Formats: sequence, structure tokens, C-alpha cells
Amino acid sequence: MLTERGDTVAAVPLGGRRLGAYSPSAVARRLAVVSSPPPPPPGPSGHGQPPRQTGLVVGLACAGAFGYWVVNLFVGLIAITFESRVAVGVGAAALALGALGGGVLLVLRRKPWALGLGLGLMIGWALASIVTAGFCTGINPELYA
Repeated sequence: MLTERGDTVAAVPLGGRRLGAYSPSAVARRLAVVSSPPPPPPGPSGHGQPPRQTGLVVGLACAGAFGYWVVNLFVGLIAITFESRVAVGVGAAALALGALGGGVLLVLRRKPWALGLGLGLMIGWALASIVTAGFCTGINPELYA
């Protein structure tokens, strides 16, 4: 409760004990702080949320899938030149570890560029497995029979 005495305003709680005296301008400032409207929402000047980087993620996912196919081609050619089932198995394990393990590690970085590349590597491995019936990724059991 506020009581006025001359040029000061005294803040007196309901119990009647006096807390102190304030000038009218100090009371007005305190009330202005409490009753001021909320600040306006941030505009497009960059103070709000950061811009979405969906295009970067999608573009790098496509680049990661294409990059997997290029690496897959080279690893496949090297494995074929050895003419050994062991070389095919080692190449398949290296491709799977590189694409799936590397993809998961990149996704866990939580950066837009890493997310795109990581997803692209895993998508490239999955597409190569589906399109080639597992021959290019080494998951087809006929390769080892």
C-alpha cells in the first residue's frame, strides 16, 4: 500500500510496517518498468532465429550420395583386379564402414554440412545396395559362394 506524505511516497505493507520513502519520480519509474508493454518481436534484421539451411543439407546429401558412388566404383575396380573373394569382402567391409560409420559420425556432428554429407553417404550406400541387388556393396551372398 502506498501512502503520500508531502513530496515523498512511503511504501507501507499491509502489516503496517514502513519499508522506506520514495520520491514520486522513483515510484513512477518502478511502475513504468512493471507496466511497460513487451518488446516487439525481432524482425528480419538477423536478431531472430537463424535462417534454415535446408537447401545446404539437401545439396550436400546429393553430393554425398554421388561421392559414395564414385568411391564405390574405384573400390570395386580395385577389388576386381585382385581376383579374390577376400578382396571383395575387404572392399565391401571398407565401403560399408566408410559409408555407414562415417555417415553416422557426420550426422552426430549436428552441423548442416556434416548432416548433409552423412545422410548422403548412407543414402548412397542404400541406393547402391538396392539398385545393384547388393553386388556393388558386397551384401549379396552369391559373391562369396
